[in-house]
Amino acid sequence: MNIKLAHIIAARPNFIKAAPLIKELSDENYKNIIIHTNQHYDYKMSKIFFQELNIPEPDYHLGIKSGTHAEQTGRGLMSIEKVLLKEKPKALIVYGDVNSTLAGALAAVKLHIPVFHVESGCRSFDKTMPEEVNRIMIDNISDLLFCPTEHCVSNLITENAINVRHTGDLMYDSIK
Repeated sequence: MNIKLAHIIAARPNFIKAAPLIKELSDENYKNIIIHTNQHYDYKMSKIFFQELNIPEPDYHLGIKSGTHAEQTGRGLMSIEKVLLKEKPKALIVYGDVNSTLAGALAAVKLHIPVFHVESGCRSFDKTMPEEVNRIMIDNISDLLFCPTEHCVSNLITENAINVRHTGDLMYDSIK
């Protein structure tokens, strides 16, 4: 098959969610391009998760690191766009609600690359939380929305989202 899919990962929860999906896609002969933005960049917050979860070494380390929300998102958008232009994946898979996830989704949408959002529909209903704003924006620009729970599906249906799927919780799958 060898269809190329890119994955944006940036933080511990992303690593845990990505591990079982990347393994399953690899087993099905997809080519996974792993783009680590390095939003979490010290050894204990990153590399050890790759080792313990058997995630392949990332193809790209972007070195985004810390900064304001605008700095992280802006640096991420510029860096991710360059990788997507070079790799030309069939789709980009993003996880969760961190700034790197938003940057990846924005870069892909502007390049007409389909975006698949894992952990869609999660809501706190508190827009003072940066992650809540990211969740809403990512869900609104994604082509496929993969929800961990039926409650998340309901949230998206209320928002008139389309292409919503209840897929279950990848964090739970990682634990298994």
